[in-house]
Amino acid sequence: MAIFDSREFEWADVKVVLFGREISGLRGLTYKKSQEKEVIYGAGNRPLAVQRGNKKYEGTLTILKSEFDQLNLAAISAGYSDIVDVPGKAISIIVTYKKEGDTYVQVDKISNVEFTDFEDGMKQGDKFKEVSLPFICLAISKTKGTGN
Repeated sequence: MAIFDSREFEWADVKVVLFGREISGLRGLTYKKSQEKEVIYGAGNRPLAVQRGNKKYEGTLTILKSEFDQLNLAAISAGYSDIVDVPGKAISIIVTYKKEGDTYVQVDKISNVEFTDFEDGMKQGDKFKEVSLPFICLAISKTKGTGN
């Protein structure tokens, strides 16, 4: 009889690498692929087909302010005015999902990332600061392998 693990991935199982280093101040990451689709109609009132259009890749990286400051400083040190000005060819985000004690690893690569904006500020009573970095990208690829 086959034995399988029904445990789902949890936050502790996720690692995100950006600019070659793991983001320890990670608070959240969402990314998605979408494609324009439209139902085509002809004679009668029933659809005949679904026509496909452009694909789109986008997401949001949410990190602590201290992590944002380090990324922004790296961008400035590389000659850019801030993280928004760094070209996509210089940025990939690697997301690894690996359960502790398991050999299965899911790796997602978000390629040619360009951050579109960031907002800074705080309000009374805040204990820490998060910065959300919305992004667009050229591809999201999913691979799997085995862990160490």
